[in-house]
Amino acid sequence: MTLKDESGKAKGNIFFIAYTKDGVTDVSKRPMTYTFNGGPGSASVWLHMGAIGPRRIPMTDKGDALAPPYQYVNNEYSWLDKTDLVFIDPVNTGYSRAVQGEDPKQFLGYVEDIESVGEFIRLYTVKYGRWASPKFLAGESYGTTRAAGLSGYLQDKFNMYINGISLISSILNFQTARFEKGNDLPYPLFLPTYTAIAWYHKKIAKEYQSDLQKTLREVENFALNEYSTALMKGDLLPESEQKQIIQKLSKYTGLSESYIKNANMRIEIGRFVKELQREEGKTTGRLDGRFTGIDYDNAGERYEFDPSLDATISGPYSTAINQYLRQDLKYENDLPYLLLTGRVQPWNYGNVQNQYLNVAETLRQAMSKNPFLKVWIPSAYYDLATPYFAAEYTINHAGLKPEQRKNVKFTYFEAGHMMYIHKESLIKLKKEADQFYLEALK
Repeated sequence: MTLKDESGKAKGNIFFIAYTKDGVTDVSKRPMTYTFNGGPGSASVWLHMGAIGPRRIPMTDKGDALAPPYQYVNNEYSWLDKTDLVFIDPVNTGYSRAVQGEDPKQFLGYVEDIESVGEFIRLYTVKYGRWASPKFLAGESYGTTRAAGLSGYLQDKFNMYINGISLISSILNFQTARFEKGNDLPYPLFLPTYTAIAWYHKKIAKEYQSDLQKTLREVENFALNEYSTALMKGDLLPESEQKQIIQKLSKYTGLSESYIKNANMRIEIGRFVKELQREEGKTTGRLDGRFTGIDYDNAGERYEFDPSLDATISGPYSTAINQYLRQDLKYENDLPYLLLTGRVQPWNYGNVQNQYLNVAETLRQAMSKNPFLKVWIPSAYYDLATPYFAAEYTINHAGLKPEQRKNVKFTYFEAGHMMYIHKESLIKLKKEADQFYLEALK
């Protein structure tokens, strides 16, 4: 679909794949879900062929890739029985590009992305006659940032009100995930995920190994109270208190007390994934902490690659989407299909200079103006890209009133960022999605 300015000048081409039910005479009875992934710089292939489209990539029950060449099969857990689906690839992902002679930078930023994807949704809704349909957004990772932004943009710009939003592996407040000097917020918010991953690899202290949920509740309480207070004190923290905090962090993370002390009690994600299994000569996945990799040597501070991306999902998803488009959908395009690319960088955050992007406020305003808007947040315990405790923190600080909080639901999975590669979690995701659509359409 070509995006044009109001003078009719073409600006960009958005590639999309839509699945709609035949024979529907009353579109008000058939929901429409606009779907995308994140990055920024990711095509919609992950949700499309991993979770909610009509085909999926078979993997082991854990989520390990099978041997190449990779295949795809019918997806019995697709959401198509509940809703029509449109998978959107923003400019410079998938086959989407700026038109010749146009600068792609006009699409590459938070505001620019919201405007272009929002315009695509408006155009699709108009051209295919779906104004009367119940409308949903489903985003993953930065796609949740986009979805929250669109909840306000579509409402304010086009008076298009949304019934429900699925925020899969959510990040709305970027202060929760930016490990920068002077910003101590990520450290307590990532801690429960460090604990879960250390538990999975049996690195945690033995007294915490038996019951993950009980352990996480204890660590969450520690993170909110003792640990946050200690970080707040900074250099004023007494040595005796510092020692106690370091001892507990070591028990909760599996890292040595000396390492934590040398890190000034602040465990940055890049260090954690290298340090946790260093003695075994292994690195730990960022997108999914259940997976391990092997570097050239064990002495480095950070891993060479993310084993939960490069050694697990990149190959299968690339093969599947490229084969599926030509073989099944009979669509031909000689451009490279960009799954996850740096061609969107630098991403423009000029709208929030000297502050962190926080679209939770946009979502709050949308929910205030539309009290029927339902929000579903599937989160995974082994996800270091968008930790579940940070997602909880964001909602707990969004300023929602009790009657609004009733419209927000969390679901938790013992998996990673793409929880659907884990067979048990894929089944659970489908079950929870069915319930979400049922409740949102009451």
